[in-house]
Amino acid sequence: MTATSATAAPAAVVCNTYCDARDPSLSPQDRVPVTATVASRTIALHFDDADAMGWASIENGGADDRVWLDRSMDGGATWGADSRLGDTAVPSGGSGWRTQMYNVDDWGSQGVGALRACGQPAGGAIACTPWARTTWNAGSRSTAAATALMMSYDRGTKLFGGNGWWTGANALTAIIDNSRITGMGSYRYAIADTYDKNIDAQGGQFRNEYLDDTGWWGLAWIAAYDLTGDSRYLDTARVDADHMYANWNSTCGGGVRWSTNGNYKNAITNELFLQLTSALHNRIPGDTVYLERARGEWNWFRDSGMINGDRLINDGLTDECANNGQPTWTYNQGVILGALTEFHRATGDAGLLTTARDLADASSVRLQTDGVLREPGEGDTCTGDGPSFKGAYVRGLGVLNRQLSDRPYSATLTRWADSAYDRDRNPLDQYGPHWSGGSATIGYGCQQSVLDLMNAASG
Repeated sequence: MTATSATAAPAAVVCNTYCDARDPSLSPQDRVPVTATVASRTIALHFDDADAMGWASIENGGADDRVWLDRSMDGGATWGADSRLGDTAVPSGGSGWRTQMYNVDDWGSQGVGALRACGQPAGGAIACTPWARTTWNAGSRSTAAATALMMSYDRGTKLFGGNGWWTGANALTAIIDNSRITGMGSYRYAIADTYDKNIDAQGGQFRNEYLDDTGWWGLAWIAAYDLTGDSRYLDTARVDADHMYANWNSTCGGGVRWSTNGNYKNAITNELFLQLTSALHNRIPGDTVYLERARGEWNWFRDSGMINGDRLINDGLTDECANNGQPTWTYNQGVILGALTEFHRATGDAGLLTTARDLADASSVRLQTDGVLREPGEGDTCTGDGPSFKGAYVRGLGVLNRQLSDRPYSATLTRWADSAYDRDRNPLDQYGPHWSGGSATIGYGCQQSVLDLMNAASG
């Protein structure tokens, strides 16, 4: 997996437990996760995991060979190429040398970082190791995946990927779920930061003209409320649900339209509305309004025709209100599982879990390729909407699995997680789009999906 280099101003000194430029002889350990070679030299990245610092070394070289560190705060996409942290030369008569230790992260500015070691034989070409980081906030598969995702959290916009909107809601939800499941609270700051920075964006209260976008954000704030108990998140989730209900109309006999600029009735918008209204009922004492809206949604959706004969859900309805036969995207198969589980909690109707299990049995088998979940028409990139879909699927499957006493999907989720971890991961715990391996790109959509997978497999 590759990243694009960029040049930035020299890095400022970072001080966490210790300040940059600490003597490596003071490190209580020496772990070498990655190396590189050039002109018979070995360049190595060393880590002090206890203090979250690293240093670089060059061996089997000669005088005037140089060695240094690069530090990135966005997962290796950019780095301060002019800074060359600890840049030093092999002394006269020596064959190897090393830099001082430098911090991986910048805790004071919420910088989630990575290091790589670089070296250059005297007068020769530069070579660098892959990016890697210490085990700080990365002690398990899922926390490592969460930390790698947080490298994509833009500290200016407070959104993932710089301006990811509905995909940003999914990424934030994955981070919140990871905090709940693992107990690691290091990234809880992203909840309030995202909320405070973006509460007045677009239509305000995380609403816009796309009702599925609104639903994703509403569920993110439900997750935030569950983790923090802060009522403002629940209040915003109510505003979002009310905005969606204001766009319920009589086209095709009911349902929430996809956009305020048309009457297309699609699966994802209505699945999200079912889950959001059910979740609100389950969290608001004495509620009857959201429960009745959830009942109306499920009755309409169940009979809409979007569930096909293979027990998979197509994208939506035609102008004639028939199943449009468009792709059975994974997120349409997954959100309904979380929605029916939440609706079951609201009603106590065991038949809803039977239906959910029937749908999950179909999708978890039919959407597999090479033994792992694969998106219909899965591409080789991590940009756009599609890379987030599988995450929404496994999140819903995980919710259903935890609700069922026999945990029928645990083995499947574990198998998919093992495959991704073994075949689709780089040394920075970044993942690509193909959980069976062969990915050449990374990005926050793919990373969010695999974090959802690790959460589901461990939760």
